[in-house]
Amino acid sequence: MGVIEVSAVVFVNEHNEILTVRKRGTTGFMMPGGKPEPGESPAQTGVREISEELGLELSEDSLCTVGIFQTAALNEPDMLVRANVFMAPRLDQETLDTLKPSAELDEFRWVQPGASDHENQAPLNLEFIFPTVARMLES
Repeated sequence: MGVIEVSAVVFVNEHNEILTVRKRGTTGFMMPGGKPEPGESPAQTGVREISEELGLELSEDSLCTVGIFQTAALNEPDMLVRANVFMAPRLDQETLDTLKPSAELDEFRWVQPGASDHENQAPLNLEFIFPTVARMLES
């Protein structure tokens, strides 16, 4: 099995919901983020991808490392994804309300990480990100 390296950035709103995105032409939801360009650090990748996908400008210093997780890739059969996961700073609701999917995204979905119904969510979200962030939000 091959491994796809990505950076993923978690956004949490005032209701402690996590932003998930659906890429154009797919049915499953994942974290905003993506694959690195040559020479980029994981944090640089996260910052660039958030700018491209969400139109938000973040700094590398504003990202907090959540962890590095590996599991089955959502949209690529027989592949694993290894994700460097970061938490974005909390943004005000007014800023979050202005977010619109970019050309490569079809849809956003805010989800409660501790909820039992997570339809069409990536294995990375279900196995690692949602439980980890739920624990972080409880503490």
